[in-house]
Amino acid sequence: MRVDLLTREYPPHVYGGAGVHVGALTDRLRDLVDLRVHCFGPDAGRSRVLAHGVPDVLGSANPSLQALAINASMSHAVAGAAVVHSHTWYTNFAGRLAQQLYGIPHVITAHSLEPLRPWKAQQLDGGYEVSCFMEREAMARADQVIAVSHAVARDVTEVYPEVDPARVVVVHNGIDAEQYAPDLGTEALEAEGIAVDRPTVVCVGRISPQKGLLHLLRAVPFFVPGSQLVVVAQSADTAAHRAEFAKAVAAARDGAVDVRWVSGAFSRRALIQLLSHARAFVSPSLYEPLGIVILEAMACGTAVVATATGGSPEAVVDGETGHLVPLQPTMTDQAEEEASSVLAKELAVRVNELLTDAASAERMGRAGRERVLSHFSWDRAARQVAEVYRTLV
Repeated sequence: MRVDLLTREYPPHVYGGAGVHVGALTDRLRDLVDLRVHCFGPDAGRSRVLAHGVPDVLGSANPSLQALAINASMSHAVAGAAVVHSHTWYTNFAGRLAQQLYGIPHVITAHSLEPLRPWKAQQLDGGYEVSCFMEREAMARADQVIAVSHAVARDVTEVYPEVDPARVVVVHNGIDAEQYAPDLGTEALEAEGIAVDRPTVVCVGRISPQKGLLHLLRAVPFFVPGSQLVVVAQSADTAAHRAEFAKAVAAARDGAVDVRWVSGAFSRRALIQLLSHARAFVSPSLYEPLGIVILEAMACGTAVVATATGGSPEAVVDGETGHLVPLQPTMTDQAEEEASSVLAKELAVRVNELLTDAASAERMGRAGRERVLSHFSWDRAARQVAEVYRTLV
């Protein structure tokens, strides 16, 4: 059975969770189906991977129009496939076009939903309505929707009521628990100039309003003095977001807590050692379908403090593998400011519980790894996805 998988990100060009998901999933799917991958970018000459570039005439066009052109190219290239499988709005429309052109069943993996990410309007510079259209048109007519969490499955049918719940199946994100495992060495960290000689809190995420990093920085003044926060944040939605974050980091450094921002290249080995030594991993996201970084931290035996949003409660068991912090809805700018202050303080309370109680942090970390081993596997996810394909052909 030939399956053509469509994605914007594909290793080595990965900047977010969807790219990590696709890279890990395709590694396993190749053993189960005849898989071909279509991605954005220059052709790297890889076997069974076809890269689609932006036509020269659209080199300066809005990003949404560039994506639309690549979708047209992809839809042309998938002719002959038994199933086409798209990831994120960037390629959903290509799957829809292939479905119309060739009668190919179209599967969508919903990593997130555009209408629930209004801040994307800044990143897409006027193309947000186009991205929403591309996703909505494809989602409404997809033969099957795979949601990465039960929370995302609920969002799909609420945001797109025309989608029959019977066409939505949940396949959780996975983790390579052999690769992401406790490593108490320090040589990779020392090479990066990072010491872990004090209680350490870690956060890994994209610089985006979605990830809530500014709320975490607001929590720093309330952390236990003498502790350390290391934020690994290498990519940003926009230059303005990066500049705002840099300013917030500079302000947070003027206190009793050491704040480190890893903004450039950072080896996977160093990340695993950092997570392994951390007293707590924090996910302050405002919208998190099912964070792979949370699973990476749990696999490394790290207790997690996460906002109770999206699929995070499906990964983190409150009081057992970490702590969940509630999010408050906001209606006005004043309410948003108040909610941000409350969130920052509640994050700090939960983080401090782990900073001051190493035994509890260690116990929760062990429970987190056990949960990853029993519930989250890329091999299991690939088998479930392959079974979805088989039901459609």
